[in-house]
Amino acid sequence: MSKNRELKVQVVADIVEKLKGAQSMVVCSYSGLTVEQVTNLRKLCREQEVHYCVLKNRLVLRALQELGINGLDHLLEGPNAFVFSTKDVTNAPKIVNDFIEKNKLTSLEIKGGLMGTEVLDAAGVKALAALPSREELLATMVGCLVSPVSALVAVLDEIAEKKAA
Repeated sequence: MSKNRELKVQVVADIVEKLKGAQSMVVCSYSGLTVEQVTNLRKLCREQEVHYCVLKNRLVLRALQELGINGLDHLLEGPNAFVFSTKDVTNAPKIVNDFIEKNKLTSLEIKGGLMGTEVLDAAGVKALAALPSREELLATMVGCLVSPVSALVAVLDEIAEKKAA
């Protein structure tokens, strides 16, 4: 096997590992972004522990085929960036979508993505970005659980005050 082929096999294996460990992946077209904009987006991704990378479409396609994921073939044309989120399903879509909205970019476009092994179109990725994060959902749930208990304590406290008076 040639050295070049060995390198490509290793890159495909790395992509397969990224896809296996990812909660979600966003495919975006980045042509037209300035170096400063790409640097800022990469910085945001690093801060949120999300991985932004530019990969060869053909190698990503091979990795997807290896995992048995179909439906992204039509997105893998032209220069694409891939944003992988390992901690929360909503991280990668939120970062990319918020970056586009904040900077009013037309040069960065969400083409689609994955949620686990489910293929999403651009609208699906944007809908995922609109969802609250896991931490926000857990905080809401804890608030809902604590609310009735604190209301009960307040009522019992008022009853105790009335009896004492």
